[in-house]
Order: sequence, then C-alpha cells, then structure tokens
Amino acid sequence: MMPLHRPVIERVVTQHAEDAAVLRATRATLVRSPHVELHRLARHDERLYAHLDGLQVAGDEGHRIAQTALESPGVGEIFVVAVTALDHQDRAQVDRLLALVGVVPDAERALASACGWVAPTSLRGLIAELLASSDATQRRLGIAACALHRVDPGAVLALAIEHPSDLLRARALQAAGELGRVDLLEACLSRMDEGDAACRYRAAASALLLGGGMRAARALQTLAQEPGPFSRQALQLLLLHADLAQARALVRELIARQAPPRLVIEATGWAGDVQAVPWLIQQMADPLHARVAGEAFTLLTGADLARLDLEGPAPEMVEGGPTEDADDDNIDLDPDESLPWPAVARVQAWWEAHRSRLPAGTRCFMGGAADEAHCQGVLREGAQRQRAIAALLLRLMRPESVLFNVAAPAPRQQRLLGLPVKVS
Repeated sequence: MMPLHRPVIERVVTQHAEDAAVLRATRATLVRSPHVELHRLARHDERLYAHLDGLQVAGDEGHRIAQTALESPGVGEIFVVAVTALDHQDRAQVDRLLALVGVVPDAERALASACGWVAPTSLRGLIAELLASSDATQRRLGIAACALHRVDPGAVLALAIEHPSDLLRARALQAAGELGRVDLLEACLSRMDEGDAACRYRAAASALLLGGGMRAARALQTLAQEPGPFSRQALQLLLLHADLAQARALVRELIARQAPPRLVIEATGWAGDVQAVPWLIQQMADPLHARVAGEAFTLLTGADLARLDLEGPAPEMVEGGPTEDADDDNIDLDPDESLPWPAVARVQAWWEAHRSRLPAGTRCFMGGAADEAHCQGVLREGAQRQRAIAALLLRLMRPESVLFNVAAPAPRQQRLLGLPVKVS
C-alpha cells in the first residue's frame, strides 16, 4: 500500500505495531493447532496484514514507530520491525536486526519468519547477499528464507550440507527435503550418522522424503527409540511412511517397550489402522488421555467430535496448565487445551454406525484412503495438525515435489490450493 501524505496519528500507528506483534505471537500457536482450519487462519492473517499495512501506509513515521518495539524485543516485535524494514528496503535496519541473532533469544526465528512472510520483491538482492555471505548465520537465514518460500537456492545448498557449522548443515539438510532436491539424497544419507542430533534427524527425515527408503527408515527408527528432542517427530514420519503391517508392528513395539501411553495413542493415529479404533475409544474413558485419544480417533475416522455432537463436558478435578497458585511450579500449557472432551457413549455409537464406511486393509486418514486426492482435500479443509500430516503424506508419494508449507501466509496457501483469497 502507498503511504498517505497527511499527518500521522502516532497513537493509532503505535497500536498497529503493538497489535501486529501480538498477532504474530499468537499465530505461532495457531499454525500448530488441532482445531484451526485454513479459513480461520486466513481471518487471523487478514488482521495481521491490516495492522502491517497500517504501518506501511504511515510511511517513514510508521517505520520509525515500529522500530521502538525493539526496546523490549520478542519474536513478535522483531518480526514487525523486520517486515517494515524489508518492505522499506532499509538495509541498515536489516543489518541491525541481523546483529541481534545469537544475542536476543529467538531473533533468528523472528527474522526468518519475516522473510517468509513478505513478498519475494521485498527480498530482492538481500537473499543473494545472505547466501553468498561467509557468515554461517547469514547463510542459514538465506537458506531458511528460500525454503519458506519454497524456492530452490541452487548449488549453495549442497555446499551448506558440507559446512562445519552444525546449525547451517541442519538447516540445509532440512531444506533439501522441503524442496524435493532428490539430487541431494546421497548427501542426506551420508549425514545420518552425524554426532549432532539435529543434523542426524534432518538428514534422515529429508532422506526419507527424497526416496531414501529402508536405509532412511532405519535411521529414523533409531532416533525414535532414543530419548531426545527429535524422537517424537522421527516416530511420526516413520509411521506415515510405513505400510499398514509395518505400522502395526511399530505400535506393538512401542507397547512392548512400555512407551508413555500418550505417545502410543498418538502413534495409533499416525499409523492409520482402523482396527485400533475400539482401543482408542477405551482410552477416552481415562481423563488423562481422553482428549488425545479423541484427536487420534478423528485422525483415523475424520469424525469432528465438536461438529458431530460427540463432545461431552470436562470431568471435574482435571488439572490443566498453569494455575493462579503462586506456589505451583507447573507453568507448561496444557497440550490438549484446544481439544474436545469425547462423549464416550456417543463416540461408540457413531463408530458402530459408520465403521463399515471406512477403508479396510489400507492406511486410513481422516475417514478415507490416504491417496493423493483425499490428502489434497484435507489440505483444503482440515485443521492445521491434520493438514501438516496431509502435506507429509503427499510429499512421501512424490519425492521430487516440494513439501506444502502449512505455516505460510494463508493467502499464499489459498492461491496454491486454488481457493478464494480475500487478502492481497
């Protein structure tokens, strides 16, 4: 939008900056949500676009006011300043923001997010400089920006996979999988035994997405069995890649290893085995696991508990996330906060009435066979967690394709999916 040539009301523009920062922070939760669909994400993004446009319309004054957010920089504040700096082609401000990386927590994540948010025209010249930089952090940011836009950075990616920096190698390995760089399959396979856990996981995950088959699957299985920050992600991808018999065996192995019940429930949903639905319904009777079992049930059957009136009241005396008790050390958010409480009897009745309609002998995902057309439908209409799985399933079907980015700005996603777009 073009700046207006009239006096700026500073209070209004300041509110634009503050609200944009809050909306960006909220968005980080929405894109990983089990209940937010693309049209709801689009409404949120429309509000974020509106506040960022308010800063853009205010011209240099809006740019100046946005920069005051750096007095107490968080992800949302750095994102807003970065977006306005990129849109204004203010390279000096971009350099100041780059200097925050490694000093301010999450500064790099906020900068990458801003690069992924703005239009490619706002990045003209900058990304080429970042990719050519001798600084590993800047090169990592350049690769991240390309990957978020699903643009291939070219030969620099292969060079980055061989770089001494663990962080740069990990981001390059991740990008290889996201971008469908099948020419880098052998490079990914060769990095699956690295000492750095992030590099090991990114190499194995990308190798599997690029068609690495059993060799990559074995590396992911090892990661899934070891305690660590990537074990859950490795297990999910491994189960999505497995055929039905392999998936059943993996879930049985989890039970034999006495894995946490919550992980077994999640794995049952990822495995796509409708034979496990009666067991999932049994788990709904346990308040500790009822909601995650309901989510796994939906992932298999496609039944939306809230919309189908299969939701019940929350049990009494259920502990959730943080309380108002000053002596309570638990500050973690309830991971099931947005999930409905299943009404077990009604869920059982629904299952008895509809079980014959679900595909047998093949992977079941959201109430249908996990083929390309069905997964595309989930990308259009499913909730964010379901859409992320649909994107992975589609990617596993076509190793040379790019991984659909379900965290991209909603209008960009809508265009790619052929859906109506309200925000320009």
